[in-house]
Amino acid sequence: MNNFDWKNLIDPLFYIHFDVNGIKLGIYIVLFIVFAETGLFAGFFLPGDSLLFLAGIYNRELIENLVFIDSDFINVVLLSTMVAVSGILGNIVGYWFGAKSGYYLYNKEDSFWFKKKYLVQSKDFFEKHGGRAIIFARFLPIFRTFAPIVAGIVTMEKKKFMFFNVVSSFLWSFTLIFAGHYLYGFLLENYGINLKEHIELIVLGLVVLTLSPVLLKFAKKLPTTEE
Repeated sequence: MNNFDWKNLIDPLFYIHFDVNGIKLGIYIVLFIVFAETGLFAGFFLPGDSLLFLAGIYNRELIENLVFIDSDFINVVLLSTMVAVSGILGNIVGYWFGAKSGYYLYNKEDSFWFKKKYLVQSKDFFEKHGGRAIIFARFLPIFRTFAPIVAGIVTMEKKKFMFFNVVSSFLWSFTLIFAGHYLYGFLLENYGINLKEHIELIVLGLVVLTLSPVLLKFAKKLPTTEE
């Protein structure tokens, strides 16, 4: 916690290596962030996809916060499962909030934590794709924050919501964490490329990759000028 910089808040490694007086808390912070992205509606600035990819690279360090397991595969499976469960719980809270008081959000003024335009855009996205939007939204920053809220607002059937919630959470966590872990090992063993030395490029690349569908969607909505 020494030499804290506000830029740390968007740095995934800050959370992975987080410690207080030498006590490593990275695994707890990672799980909380995954939950907070949907359960506490703070997904528009927290690192999500890049955090999970890097968690795959540093999976042993994270799991050893809890227990020592010799098998790399079991470490990755355990971490992916814990992240998936956190994502499921976050979506449940988001759905509950949407079902109970979602319409209130449409009259809520914008703040640092809440932007109404994101809610409106997520609602359009949800209405277009239906239940599949829960799966799509998991891989799209901002949308995954509001998708479960919108599902609650439109009173999506609870069993249907839970099915897509569970599938999307496991698909998201296992895909990114396994990709981070095994791509790191593959490149290091076969090409001598250590991804830990290129963290900034990885984060930047993942941000561009995950935000590109959102930016393209916005670009299509921009008015065109006719000569």
